[in-house]
Amino acid sequence: MTRRTEWPGSDAEPAPDPGAGPDYGTGSGGGFGEGAGRRARSRSRSSGSPSSSRAEKGEPRDPVEQARNICLRLLTGTPCTRKQLADALRKREIPDEAAEEVLSRFEDVGLIDDSAFADAWVESRHHGRGLARRALVRELRTKGVDSAVIDEAIGQLDSEQEEETARELVARKLRSTRGLDRDRRLRRLAGMLARKGYGEGMALRVVRQALEEEGEDTEGLEEPF
Repeated sequence: MTRRTEWPGSDAEPAPDPGAGPDYGTGSGGGFGEGAGRRARSRSRSSGSPSSSRAEKGEPRDPVEQARNICLRLLTGTPCTRKQLADALRKREIPDEAAEEVLSRFEDVGLIDDSAFADAWVESRHHGRGLARRALVRELRTKGVDSAVIDEAIGQLDSEQEEETARELVARKLRSTRGLDRDRRLRRLAGMLARKGYGEGMALRVVRQALEEEGEDTEGLEEPF
């Protein structure tokens, strides 16, 4: 019912003060009483999504659907190899048959591509972190990439490019070693290259040349360290 507003000076009762707030009486007219509150709480409890109702009843979910959702969620965050996804499904106790069906389907449509993953990994980790081929091979193996796929991806890098990257790494690190004696500089720079997968011979050659360009006496640095 619409409240009729009376102007000052009329005989009607004045309208309630708006600042006083609504009248939460127990009558049924306004719909705000205790009965209405119980009805609202009852409707709230009974209104659940179908999926939540099924979960509460303990109905089993389709393992294929479950595997598909897990894979899609993981691939949304970052590229993954087939082995990484298979390990994730096994950890979540997805049956092998369902996991194999989903993984094979994802490979067919290109959502899983270990070859593309390996190519991108080599490109990113070499140019971004300066890792050498040996370190890249080790990382790709831990991710379950096939050896033939790794060899093809590592073929992007030749020895000249690898050595050039090693020189750039040493040049960036060289300044921080100034003030140290020659042997300590050598160990620090060569150790940095070794941790990134560079061989001993290449590391010695690159560091020796960098020190010579700074005027260091490199006599006696011919032997492996």
